[in-house]
Amino acid sequence: MFETLKQPAPDKILTLIALLRDDPRPNKVDLGVGVYKDREGRTPIMQSVREAEQVLFAEQTTKTYLGLAGDTTFDTLMTGLVLGDAAPAARVRAIQTPGGSGALRILFDLLHRAKPDATVWVSDPTWPNHVPMIEASGLAHASYPYFDATTGTVRFEAMLAALAQAKPNDVVLLHGCCHNPTGANLTFEQWRAVGRLLLEKNLFPFVDIAYQGFGEGLDADAAGVRLLAALVPAMCVATSCSKNFSVYRDRVGCAILLAPSAAEADLACSQLGSVARANYSMPPDHGAAAVRIILGDPARRAAWTVEVDAIRARMIALREGLAAALRKHTGTERFDFVARHRGMFSRLGLSVEQVHRLRAEHAIYMVEDSRVNVAGLPDDRLDDVAHAIVAVL
Repeated sequence: MFETLKQPAPDKILTLIALLRDDPRPNKVDLGVGVYKDREGRTPIMQSVREAEQVLFAEQTTKTYLGLAGDTTFDTLMTGLVLGDAAPAARVRAIQTPGGSGALRILFDLLHRAKPDATVWVSDPTWPNHVPMIEASGLAHASYPYFDATTGTVRFEAMLAALAQAKPNDVVLLHGCCHNPTGANLTFEQWRAVGRLLLEKNLFPFVDIAYQGFGEGLDADAAGVRLLAALVPAMCVATSCSKNFSVYRDRVGCAILLAPSAAEADLACSQLGSVARANYSMPPDHGAAAVRIILGDPARRAAWTVEVDAIRARMIALREGLAAALRKHTGTERFDFVARHRGMFSRLGLSVEQVHRLRAEHAIYMVEDSRVNVAGLPDDRLDDVAHAIVAVL
């Protein structure tokens, strides 16, 4: 049965995890894996989540299934967190999913059912798992220019020019905020220009927003997706609670649909439930229930917001500190974009050889495309990290 199978290409991030684990050097620095880390290098459970779990433990009386849509109160609260009041509730539907990846996969599958000949346009570069999930759904994909590694800025005119070549009903995959892997984001005016192009060319927007709150703030980070929701007749959104609630292993996500009418929203959501049933049947409940308890209680929500704000402020401080240290060691402004970018990631523009040298000579681990997880930077060793980076240039 299995003799015809071939070994899949190794996942570069998982390979990096193994290399880091086996490295005995005490000063090793992990800038690879995309999880938030505190000053001690831990990924802690947020206090607001811990308290919500205690409430859940005391109140939960059953572990029976909730249904294909999961926790419907969670769905409503997550839709509000992402979309606010940008779109009429009658045209919006949502279902709970196993993480943001689960939301992406079932939405791609739904779009394949709806428009099997559509092409999904993805940014160059994009999150490495986007393309495999698009291919697994059966959809075609193409890329649009996005990041200028020399300047650390968005190639916006080139992006618009490429998307202008898309055919009607093609799908445009956009990062809602905190672009992964570059950290370079669209301005609000650029979001507006993208919205105009989507309408003009009859393109379908698909927003992946996995880091809401890690860029400029919970509402500011959702400004682009909310602008589109108020502008276009239909779109879909994949959102994740992994980062901003730090519930990575609990797999908490939400797939959101906006349709031109309530009737079409119902139809699309019923098909989305059918897709979910064929993929994983029912979503996990524990993490989503904790998120629901937080978002549904004003005091708990306020406390959680304070925690998210603190995480964001720390990452911005790390960005500014690393940029300053690199400026000192290079004598140039080459890496100043690190301070301007937002979210967990930035791409430093190093070669694969330079990344390998950092690993071998300085025990600094990052993905081969030189994406660094800013949250993995050691607060008290930014100068050492900067010195090592400059040493391999």
